[in-house]
Amino acid sequence: MPGRYKSSSVTLKTIAQAAGLDVSTVSRVLSGSPDEVARAASPTTAAAVRDWAQRLGYQPNPHAKSLRTARSNLIGVLVPRLSDMVLATIYEGVEEACARNGLATFVMNTYDRPTEQRAKIDLALSRHVDGLILGDAHRDAVVLDELAAREVPFVLVSRYASKYPSVTCDDYLGGCLVAKHFLELGHEKVGVVAGEPFASTGVDRSNGFIDTYQKAGFEALAVNSSFDARGGHEAAEYLLKQAPELTGIFAVNDFAAIGVLGAVRDAGLRPGRDIAVAGYNDTQLAAELPLPLTSVRSPLHTMGTRALELLVSVLSGKNPSSERLAPELVIRESTLSPD
Repeated sequence: MPGRYKSSSVTLKTIAQAAGLDVSTVSRVLSGSPDEVARAASPTTAAAVRDWAQRLGYQPNPHAKSLRTARSNLIGVLVPRLSDMVLATIYEGVEEACARNGLATFVMNTYDRPTEQRAKIDLALSRHVDGLILGDAHRDAVVLDELAAREVPFVLVSRYASKYPSVTCDDYLGGCLVAKHFLELGHEKVGVVAGEPFASTGVDRSNGFIDTYQKAGFEALAVNSSFDARGGHEAAEYLLKQAPELTGIFAVNDFAAIGVLGAVRDAGLRPGRDIAVAGYNDTQLAAELPLPLTSVRSPLHTMGTRALELLVSVLSGKNPSSERLAPELVIRESTLSPD
């Protein structure tokens, strides 16, 4: 495509595939400082990368190294749905950090669909953004690999994929915290509303919960669902039909947990008494429900600010490490309703 980003048929990804290396390694060898090259690859590997680049006729983007002096000071942010309170809070953090760094930002919805992701990425690049923050990463990283091959600076937030720089909550630990809480309450037969399998958030949260139960000698019944109240309701109906003896259900976000609460009541059960229900993210809504929801608090605003700061580091030519922030379990009546 036109603009500052590579559109040649021979890209960094082409070289990486030929050399059997990661795109990030090839990028550092061909465009990094001597110190960055030394950290990224051995002399033999670096020589092989340069040899492949020459043999394939690679032409580096002449604008890539001039980003520091040819910036728009504009950052694009892609999320599944900004109407999601979680993503809106993360975006507030991004926007706040942008203001501190003299940057402007805009956000677009991709609805977690790869076709929309690609279209919105192209739209963002047509506005000459300096870089992107992506809150819609899929675990297969196909779209991300394409983006890296175009030499576009980007950072992931909330979700992670492959080895790309990201700022996330330690979602596996968050799932463990809920499982330990359920086990302390004596719940041996439990279910998990696991979310979408393409998102690291749902996978890590449910795996943390399931693994903790397995270590304790119990099995947790899991079912995937969309990250919304309707998905949670349908998933809970399925779980209760398959195993009516369940005494606890963990949903991997608060909106799905709200759907679980509705399904539990439809089944004639009392949340917090007959069956414990917990969510994730501790949105403002969680504490204000008629039955306040036990939930894992993730540092959403901080994730947004740190993602922007990580991107600024990338734009300055650095190779920052991914960050994983600590979760906190907030216990309320949905798991400890008084008799």
